Amino acid sequence: MTAQPPSPVGITPAVVEIGADGWACAGAWTLDGIPGLEQRLAGLPAARCCPSTGSGRTGVLPGSVRLDTAAITALDTSGALQLLKLIATLEQQGSRVHLHGLRETHRELLELVRNRREAAGALTPQIKTENGLVRLGQATLLHLSSGFLFLSFVGEAALALARVVLQPTRLRGRALMVAIETAGVNALPIIALLSFMMGIVIAYQGGRQLEFYGANIFIVELVSLTMLRELAPLITAIIVAGRTGSSYTAQIGTMQVTEEVDALRTIGIPPMDLLVLPKLLGLTVALPLLTLFADALSVFGGMVMAQVMLDVSFQDFLDRFPRVVTLTSFMIGIGKAPVFAAIIALVGCYQGFRVRGGADSVGRQTTVSVVQSIFLVIAADAVFSVVLGGVGL
Repeated sequence: MTAQPPSPVGITPAVVEIGADGWACAGAWTLDGIPGLEQRLAGLPAARCCPSTGSGRTGVLPGSVRLDTAAITALDTSGALQLLKLIATLEQQGSRVHLHGLRETHRELLELVRNRREAAGALTPQIKTENGLVRLGQATLLHLSSGFLFLSFVGEAALALARVVLQPTRLRGRALMVAIETAGVNALPIIALLSFMMGIVIAYQGGRQLEFYGANIFIVELVSLTMLRELAPLITAIIVAGRTGSSYTAQIGTMQVTEEVDALRTIGIPPMDLLVLPKLLGLTVALPLLTLFADALSVFGGMVMAQVMLDVSFQDFLDRFPRVVTLTSFMIGIGKAPVFAAIIALVGCYQGFRVRGGADSVGRQTTVSVVQSIFLVIAADAVFSVVLGGVGL
């Protein structure tokens, strides 16, 4: 036998018995009285689940089952639901159920639960499955909408910058200096380390091939042009996007959550002037200087590896360097930096203003900011390469 869960003191447990005349329900069919009832029903003999009587003594037609509920002492919605499940089980087995002895109040409650249950089943929402083409279209529309909003933000920033040019007193000098220090000076150590290592890697990987052909001196062209034109500005921008762009998003996003941005608008301070322009101008000043610093450290790393691996002395490297690197090549690398800086600052600030809700939204938009900044920086670098190659530079 299966152990029955204990019922509260004073509560007669709900029971179901099978006799010669049919089924008999007794006890309190309430939330306190029905624990374990489903297990007891499942344990009843299958052969006796649907007794069928055709005798006049029971008054039940052949193929029907008599369900005597006169001994039910109490009934609530939980018990009514269990009783409906019992009736449904018997009907699924091919029997027509006849209730006997059910009190009028119990009958009304049973009908109420039955109607509510059927209504709830009819109102169950149907989950629509969308195919891949629909999801692709929705994602495309979402990204197009986001792109238009970003262009609107860029236009607003351009208008704010024009107002600052016409009225220089609108620019907050202290905030600009803080932005330059945060984005530029504080980033020098990580830029120095990674740029030096990149110079070593480029010289090592290319030097092995040059040494095979006896063209060791051409390591100067490889390191100088690769780093100054492409890798130094690109790597610096990627580092700044992950380091500074994310901080812009987190700062403005936190202010959005705490409603500080709304407070600025309330007291008449345009958030664009206080939060965006100093960051935009500060990063536009700092990133070219960081790129120049990265150029020097990456070339120095290449010089060290050329000396160690290819026996190209510092003197030979420096003698060949001015003949290899023209002012045009140098300025191409430096000229990319302000464009990269504008992309990083605008994306970082834009995603910060898109924060809604709480801390979860701040983290989500910060991630989006870094990903979009790096993607747009690489895309802009590709455009630079195609355009400059087309004009012969």
